[in-house]
Amino acid sequence: MSRQRSRRVELPPAQENIEKLEKVVNEGNYYGAQQMYKSISARYVSAQRYTEALDILHSGTCIQLSNGQVTCGAELALLFVEILGKGKVPYDEEILERLKKIYISFPRVALPQHLWDVDDMQQLSESIGSAKTRVEGCSSFLKAAIKWSAENGAGINGSPELHIMLAEYIFSESPEVDMAKVTYHYVKGNNPKKFATTLVSFLGKCYPGEDDLAIARAVLRYLSVGNLKDANILMDEIKTQVESAEVTFPKTELMQFINYLLRTLERDALPLFNMLRANFRPSIEREPAFNEMLDDTAERFFGVQRKNPMGMFGDIFKLMGAE
Repeated sequence: MSRQRSRRVELPPAQENIEKLEKVVNEGNYYGAQQMYKSISARYVSAQRYTEALDILHSGTCIQLSNGQVTCGAELALLFVEILGKGKVPYDEEILERLKKIYISFPRVALPQHLWDVDDMQQLSESIGSAKTRVEGCSSFLKAAIKWSAENGAGINGSPELHIMLAEYIFSESPEVDMAKVTYHYVKGNNPKKFATTLVSFLGKCYPGEDDLAIARAVLRYLSVGNLKDANILMDEIKTQVESAEVTFPKTELMQFINYLLRTLERDALPLFNMLRANFRPSIEREPAFNEMLDDTAERFFGVQRKNPMGMFGDIFKLMGAE
């Protein structure tokens, strides 16, 4: 017991180590500094001085990232989140701001809008590789932070602000954007107007036929979780923004379906809902996930129980599991 106390006393204030380590980084010894950040912060964790360990890791993450050391910075960012969990730190605005500062520190490097227009293939390959490293690093950090936030007071889905950060970074930094992932995190967020801005940006550079799918996917994802309000805000905002952005709003049967669907869900009209699904079936089946989202929507808005794909056997297994 006395040994443990003396060990705690021996540790200097965190700021002393922060300043010392910053000098090591500024001298260009990124790898050496990385090992020191990890080992020194571990001593504070062992002494249960979590706040100081977090201060050291936060400083190290931001300074490594600001020097373009994405792999090092991402590793320290994950350690920062891990210590939040070990220290049982509750989610609050102060911690959110610290996480946001780390997020902002991840580099942003613009890639050519059309990758095939680049002449230097080696440079292109390097640029794509670096972009993937950035996206993987930032995504791993934010996913860990979302998981931590969900377990420590931010609600079952985790912090909506962190979801939006992840959606933004995937969209802006990915060599090939996965709009399904972007949509998933925006819908878990709390800013449909910002999501609309992202979608309008996508409309201006996507391949033909992807524009209406992106909008429909976004609206249906909101509806599948019962969020009609944000689905309507999103659609209204997209229509407003395309005018000033000089982007054409897609005029397809799928968009007709989405417009009719939003009106139908304003009232108790299950027969009309089913009729729309039948009439616009070819458009809906352009993306397999749409029917599943519509099943979820029917359950949310009209209380329609989803069919068990295993039929009678699925019901038997469910009963067995309940015993």
